[in-house]
Amino acid sequence: MFKGLSLFLLLLSFTVQAEQWPAEQWPLGPQITAVEDLQNYAFPTRDDNTRKGIRTDALLIVRDGQIIYERYAGPTTEQTPHLTWSISKSLMASVLGVAYGEGLFKLEDPAVKFYPALQKHPAIKMADLLHWASGIDWQEDYEYAPLKSSVVAMLYTRGHRDMAVFTADHGSYAAPGQAFRYSSGDSNLLAAALKTIVGPQRYSDYPWTALFEPLGIRHAVWETDANDTFVASSYAYLTARDLARVGLLMSRDGRWQDRQLLPTDWLAFNLKPFAGYKARQDEAVPGGQWWLNRPADGAPSPWPDAPPDTFAALGHWGQALYVIPSVKLVIVRYGDDRDGSYRHNELLKRVLKAVQP
Repeated sequence: MFKGLSLFLLLLSFTVQAEQWPAEQWPLGPQITAVEDLQNYAFPTRDDNTRKGIRTDALLIVRDGQIIYERYAGPTTEQTPHLTWSISKSLMASVLGVAYGEGLFKLEDPAVKFYPALQKHPAIKMADLLHWASGIDWQEDYEYAPLKSSVVAMLYTRGHRDMAVFTADHGSYAAPGQAFRYSSGDSNLLAAALKTIVGPQRYSDYPWTALFEPLGIRHAVWETDANDTFVASSYAYLTARDLARVGLLMSRDGRWQDRQLLPTDWLAFNLKPFAGYKARQDEAVPGGQWWLNRPADGAPSPWPDAPPDTFAALGHWGQALYVIPSVKLVIVRYGDDRDGSYRHNELLKRVLKAVQP
């Protein structure tokens, strides 16, 4: 019996030793070479004067903790903290996950407990904000429809000084927790709630002390509004290599080396489809501020050429962090796709083809 236990522990130690983690630099694995199809899609010849078509600024592929492909274009380099746009939402979810692990809040807590300006919406729970299901009447339109856009007003005009207050002042269109409506306002309410959750003394450094520093992220920038609240919807900047560290954390169930940084029940919440979501064609399924490649209501998988356990953090103009645990892949893609021609499934299909042994 003891001999069998000793053998098990020995094998376990070999498994742990074989696991690759980035230190100051990422370990490099065998570089993939069958990349013509991938590069033709990700880095096509483009007329930048028209800003039409696919423009990839960075593409980084990590397999089992090792970089196996990396390419940059334009002004973006390995050292460039790139604007992540709405990937910021998933980053804030991870920051909140650390606070959740500290026992500082519960998913069922009323959000108004941590952000009193929500007194107009007392029934909203923290889980509702994480699901983009606050019921707040929000219009997430962008540059193609700016006049009635809540998010344009929040980021650039009348709401930009205090984005959470601006969001909280909106009316309701549904009961909290009943319907999905994507909302950058919901994400900024989470950032405002975090200020009370961790306390004002810790708040300004908390994304760094809670998440970035434990992962070895050295070059993150996160802008705040005039009320010193992090713009969780939009304004985090990370290098591709630093964002891949977050992807590796997620791919390994919230564990970073020997530390369980994110609780497993928090990850389970992040990666469970929101029950109130009504499927839309070609649209990823919302979880807890992450996007999932899981069918809903009998609809086909949003990214049919990727495994069903694929999930992602996604941002405007083609920013993406894809995590595929079943094949131990983390993919970071930064871009500037103004015409909407970029397709997640097309890139994922080509990456998976390129990495096949």
